[in-house]
Amino acid sequence: MTNPFARAVRLVTHNWGWKLLSLAIATGIWMVVSSEPQLSTFATARIEFKNLPDNLELASSPETSVLLELRGPSGELTGLGDGSRRPAVILDMTGIAPGEHTFSIGTGNVTLPRGVRIVRATPSEERFDFDRPLVRAVPVTVRFAGEGRNGYRVTALAVDPPMLEIVGPRKRIAAVQSVNTDPIDVVSATGFLRVVVNAYVPDPFVRFESSPQVTVSFTMRK
Repeated sequence: MTNPFARAVRLVTHNWGWKLLSLAIATGIWMVVSSEPQLSTFATARIEFKNLPDNLELASSPETSVLLELRGPSGELTGLGDGSRRPAVILDMTGIAPGEHTFSIGTGNVTLPRGVRIVRATPSEERFDFDRPLVRAVPVTVRFAGEGRNGYRVTALAVDPPMLEIVGPRKRIAAVQSVNTDPIDVVSATGFLRVVVNAYVPDPFVRFESSPQVTVSFTMRK
């Protein structure tokens, strides 16, 4: 049976040259870092989500970034706000249910270089409102600009399709009764016209399920 002490000795002495070199390099790095002056700086960190359930959507306007006051070695703080070195706040959405949820921002959810620590975050908390998504068809309201200025008015109107599907958080979808088209200029229009125009939904959390374009057919008569 192999002597445990002998095995331990072999583990220590095996490739001892490389182990000594690694130790020397690590010690050197530690000495360099520890000798650097400790400085403070401010950096903007983007807010990112992970594990957000597919059946939930944001129903409120959250902050998209956080201001961090950081302290650490000058070498690690240099260029911290640029490119790949920019810190990020990563919030774990595992198990989130519909409703309001508040997340604290601190060491546990901010990615930072080794040796850099958070003094404070502004804001220190973020609250998000989540809701189930809903798809609903709503009527399209056509808008005209300049109707009647030349004595002509819309006497017949058809919209294809007459309704468009919108999708978004349930409570926001419930508040949308219709969507409006961009204004159609009819100042000099006469007779029968057909125009392709985009529809618009003002709520930024609500979007169209498919193309927002509709074809408007109308007749202008005195």
